Amino acid sequence: MIIDTHAHYDDARFDGLRDSLLPQLHQNGVELMVNAGACMNTSRAGAALAETYEYVYFAAGVHPSEVASLTSADMEELAKLLAHPKAVALGEIGLDYHYPEPSKEVQRQWFEAQLDVAAQTGKPVIIHDRDAHQDCLDILLPRLSSINKVVFHCFSGEWEMARLLCDKGVYLGFGGVVTFKNARKSLEVVAQMPMELLLLETDCPYLAPEPYRGKLNHSGLLPHVVEKIAQVRGIETDEVEHVTSQNARRFFNF
Repeated sequence: MIIDTHAHYDDARFDGLRDSLLPQLHQNGVELMVNAGACMNTSRAGAALAETYEYVYFAAGVHPSEVASLTSADMEELAKLLAHPKAVALGEIGLDYHYPEPSKEVQRQWFEAQLDVAAQTGKPVIIHDRDAHQDCLDILLPRLSSINKVVFHCFSGEWEMARLLCDKGVYLGFGGVVTFKNARKSLEVVAQMPMELLLLETDCPYLAPEPYRGKLNHSGLLPHVVEKIAQVRGIETDEVEHVTSQNARRFFNF
């Protein structure tokens, strides 16, 4: 069975489909799923999903693109959300320099503030890092000793960055991107990284794997990712499922 460590079933694109897709997770070979927060509202929605479905857990956090209106009161609420019995991580948080707003300074401010919440609560952290590798490292690495565990979700860096992170025990998440024709960097990392630090994810409804690229992604498509990773590592798909599920259980303390 597969564990989907990063999904967004609160997304409006699942409206009308959510109540049919989620009950089918087990039929599609998915044992557990973590719904990741992107703002305060989606973090609350993740908690509601986790309360509805036994096999759904959630992460609470604010994506860098959504931090402009955050307040200290939101950090207090975030800490309270993370006390929920099915809250397994803080995230997704980090930096995203692909667009000019919010400013880099504002993003860094709230990345640091949310890392403080992670240190206070003892929760693992899910990192979003887009076009901001060095700043992410500069902020995160000095704080690693005070944080439980860290995963770079949808990892997009080169092997040198991956090696640095893996040497420090940081996990890396991979999904549909590994099946894309332009996935050279991701496949190089998947081939060389320690298998015990690899997590499977969908980031659904985004990043559906081939041959469904551009369509609505969901957890039931993860076997396509498993097949690609097995091919790259030269192992059986059963081993990929077993090892990554064990990794997820260790990371999230299921």
